[in-house]
Amino acid sequence: MSFENKNILIVGASSGIGFSLAKKLQEKGANLILASRNKPDLSGDFQYIKLDVLDMKDELKALPDTLHGLAYCPGSINLKPFQSIKENDYINDFRLNTVGAAMVIQQSLKALRNAKGASIVLFSTVAANTGLSFHASIASAKGALQGFGLSLAAELASKQIRVNMVAPSLTDTPLAENLLSNDDKKEASNKRHPIGRYGKAEDISNAASFLLDSENSWITGQILGVDGGMERIRNI
Repeated sequence: MSFENKNILIVGASSGIGFSLAKKLQEKGANLILASRNKPDLSGDFQYIKLDVLDMKDELKALPDTLHGLAYCPGSINLKPFQSIKENDYINDFRLNTVGAAMVIQQSLKALRNAKGASIVLFSTVAANTGLSFHASIASAKGALQGFGLSLAAELASKQIRVNMVAPSLTDTPLAENLLSNDDKKEASNKRHPIGRYGKAEDISNAASFLLDSENSWITGQILGVDGGMERIRNI
């Protein structure tokens, strides 16, 4: 798997899964364009675009003319009892996870078309397909993202642009810090996953790298569960 001479945009690469993906693709020779509110602490060459997806203007005009891949990594873990969720919780989760992805892709579409074989990777959650308590807001936003991604995959297939989604379970990233803040929480999370452990950022970035790779050009419109078996299987 090589990304030599491939221009890849990663939105939200300053930490967590996005940062792990950036490191992986850099090692594989990709020309990285990293867009985020804070500049990633990543050695080596890359183009940085300061971007807040909740307040986008024309920052992505700085993209190269051709874009071979795009990974939209921003997300949220907004866990609350249903009766405590406010209207703005739903709106903010939807804007960050779904509307932000749509706006980034719109501004990148011409460059993606120019590649004549590009790949878009979005990030959902196991909670969009498995009922989990306290996930009403984020599951709503990610469920919308999945519907958006499937529709977009159909619309862009004739332009040779693939759209796929990765749906992780709980992953050890700064976003999930409070959920894995002590040994008891870590052990409880391990037991919830049939494979016996919670996820690492590399587990998710490995899947995203696979979907971005042009060697896998017959894969589109898929939701790939990378969740330690949580969605599909039960240990009895």
